[in-house]
This record gives sequence, structure tokens and C-alpha cells, in this order.
Amino acid sequence: MEAETNQFLGSERIGTLMKQYAIPCIISLLVGALYNIVNQIFIANAGYLGSYGNAANTVVFPLTVIALAVAVMIGDGCCAFVSLSLGKKKVNEAKKSVGNSIVLMIVSGLLLCAVYLIFSSPIITMFGGTVNAETFQYAKEYFFWITLGIPFYMFGQAMNPIIRADGSPKFAMVSTLLGALINIILDPIFIFLCKWGMMGAAVATVLGQIATAILAGWYLFRMKLVRPWKNDFYPDHYICGKTLTLGVTSFLSQISLVAAMAAINNMVRKYGALDAVFGQTQYAQIPMAVVGIVMKFFQIVISIVVGMAAGCIPIAGYNMGAGLKHRVKSLFSRLLAAEAAVGAVALFIVEVFPGQLIAIFGAANESGYYTEFALKAFRIYLCMIVFACINKACFIFLQAMGKAAASTMLSMIREIVFGVGFALLLPLFWGLDGVLYSMPVSDLLTFAIAVVLICKTYRELSETAELRKRSLVME
Repeated sequence: MEAETNQFLGSERIGTLMKQYAIPCIISLLVGALYNIVNQIFIANAGYLGSYGNAANTVVFPLTVIALAVAVMIGDGCCAFVSLSLGKKKVNEAKKSVGNSIVLMIVSGLLLCAVYLIFSSPIITMFGGTVNAETFQYAKEYFFWITLGIPFYMFGQAMNPIIRADGSPKFAMVSTLLGALINIILDPIFIFLCKWGMMGAAVATVLGQIATAILAGWYLFRMKLVRPWKNDFYPDHYICGKTLTLGVTSFLSQISLVAAMAAINNMVRKYGALDAVFGQTQYAQIPMAVVGIVMKFFQIVISIVVGMAAGCIPIAGYNMGAGLKHRVKSLFSRLLAAEAAVGAVALFIVEVFPGQLIAIFGAANESGYYTEFALKAFRIYLCMIVFACINKACFIFLQAMGKAAASTMLSMIREIVFGVGFALLLPLFWGLDGVLYSMPVSDLLTFAIAVVLICKTYRELSETAELRKRSLVME
């Protein structure tokens, strides 16, 4: 009987469901993205940290994405599994997935924390932290404190999609919002008043993550549809395998992004050192800091895009499980249109107002080279952001439909083959500018492949819808 309360996913208007599920998810992910970008804004405007602190933040950022990759693999996989199971009325399997996912996220969080603490210096070096001594020192300090919060961060992020699958997208939003609010309040106190520097920024972030994890833990014992019981926490190889398979696209999407960021960071460090201006010690950290800022803006846009798509996972999963594929087609169409609109707005902002964007990140405290490079970086790096938004929507929606292979393939091609490949190849011909062009080239080529998959998906859903109509006529 518990699954009956979720039947509205198969009957309510698609537009209404999108608003109900996507908006809280967008806010949750957007607020999550603000954790890092708020830190960077305060760090940039602290005179004693400036672009050195910003560069350090850029170095550590991919390392937090690794933690997020594992968390979303478990959380999104569980969300998709629960939604598909509820659509098929298999409530016990849905509960088992939640219980097993809790165990997986706790164990993985503790393991990753231990690895980061033991190998901090070589890891920071691997991600371009040796651009100069100041950047390395700031990165190491920031990374240590951020690492202590990794288990809480992963638990909160993994629980977020599980809470949405349980039918409480607003609670998922509120728990994330509370953590971000704590971070925003404490950042200026710790950085400007207490003068704790990078440690202050990291501690503010960790305290916010702990608050989100506590709320997620509280909700776990009050779940409406799929509250796990004692036996559901015992590992089940089939359930774990199925959950992780459904979530592997989310993992690869994030972890391949880390590979791309590592390649970009190291190419920025290498070719920045060969540049006439940035080869000078006092300016060496500027390209790293600027690229990090551009990535943070991109992360905000992608948070909206992923929020829309991830918010649709329970809707798509339920309707796929229930065989209502005509509704899935309608949902896909609306999603693609919305994602393209978001990309168009973002493109307008980065092409018309890059100066205003960089001013938020302490440009007034830096040299003219900082602003000049930032203007170029925003306009080149994000010039194909419309296609990037559509690509992300395609990755996630295919995953929600249970097409893990197609989704994984597209994600890997974008981030590893193109993202890493062009980041390493183009600088050979165009130096530092080649790093900037690697992003739009990758997005354009990925979009060409995505169009093929989108058309194929439409044909499949249309054929299913036509068969359904004929069946109804015959009856």
C-alpha cells in the first residue's frame, strides 16, 4: 500500500510534476554549488589571500568533485532504482536499495577521507598545486580541513536524491539550503574577522555540510514510502550491483570531469609558465585562479541544468517502470527545451557581462592582466554553453530511462575522449588559448553525437506510444 501514494507520478500533468520535482532539485544543487563559489568570492576579496587563495581553491575543487562523484553514484543510482521499483510495485526491493545505499555511502566516505589525509601532498601536486609556493601552501591548508568534512558531505549529497525519490523534494532542498546558509554566514566571520584564511573558509563549509548531513539522517528514520528496516541494511549483491549500475553514469559524469579539470589545471600551469606575462612569478597564479572562477560560473549553470534533469528522474523512472512511455517522451521534450533556454541565458551573460562577473571575484585588488585574461576566458571557454546544457540533460535522462550504456558512453566521450584529449592537444598549437578552446570544441562535437541518441530515443518512445494506442483501440 505504501507505493500507492506515488501513483500520481503516472497520472499528474507532466508540467506540474516538473515544477514540483525539478524546482526543489535545482535549488538544492544550486545551493550546493554555492558552497565552493561563495568561498571563492570571500577568498578573492580578502586582501591577504587574493588570487593565491583563489588558485588554491581551484586546485582543491576537483578533489571535492571526486567525493561528489561517489556520492551521486550511490544516491542517483538508488533514486533511479527506487523509482523504477515503485513503478513496478516492488516496494521491498526499493527499501533494500535504500538500506544498502546508506552502508555504501558511509563506508566510501570514511575510506576517501583516509586516502586524502594520507596522500594530501602528492594529490595536490597532481592537480597543479605547484604553480608557486604560496598556492601550494594555501591549497594544502584548505584541503586538510575540507577533507575532515568529506564523510558528512558525501552522506548529505547521496541522501538528497534518495529523499526526492521518497516523495520529499522540498525537504531535500531545505536540508541543503540550511547548510549553505550556515556557510555563507560563517565565511565572512572566519575569513575577515577571525583572519583564519583558507582554514576559515574550509571550516565554514564543513560546518554547513555537517548540518545538512544531520537533517538527512533525521529524515532517514521518517521516510514515507521506502523507510528501510534492520534487514535492509545487510549487503545484497544484486541490489548493490543494480543500484550502482544505474548510478554509474552520474559517477562517470563527475569523475571524468575531474580528469578534464586535472588536465586543464596542469596545462594552465605548464603553458602559463611559457607565457610572456604569466611566466613571471608574481603573475603565475592568475591563469589558474581565473580558470577556476570560470568553472565555478559554469558549475552554477550546470547545477540548474542537472537539477532540472535529476528532478525528472523519479518521474521518468516511475513512468518507464509503469510502461507509460508516451509520458516519458513528453517529459523529455519539455526538458530539452528548458535546458536550451537556460543555456541561452547563460551565453548572453558571459558574452555581454564578463567584466561584471569577474568584478565579483576581487578584480579590483588584482593587476590588469587578471581582468584581461578573465574577459577572454569567459567569452571563449563558455561560448558553446547551450550545447553543454543539452548534453548534460541527455546524459541524465537516458540514465533515468534505464539506458545506462548509452548514457555512460556519451558522458565518457565528452569528458575523457574530448575533454581530456583536447585539453592536452590544443595547447600544443595555441598555448594557453588552446586550453580555453578545449571546452567549446568538446561540447560542439558531443552535441553532434547527442543529437543522434536523442533522435533514436524519440523513435523508440514514439513506436511504444503508437503500439499502446493500437492496443487501446483493439480493446
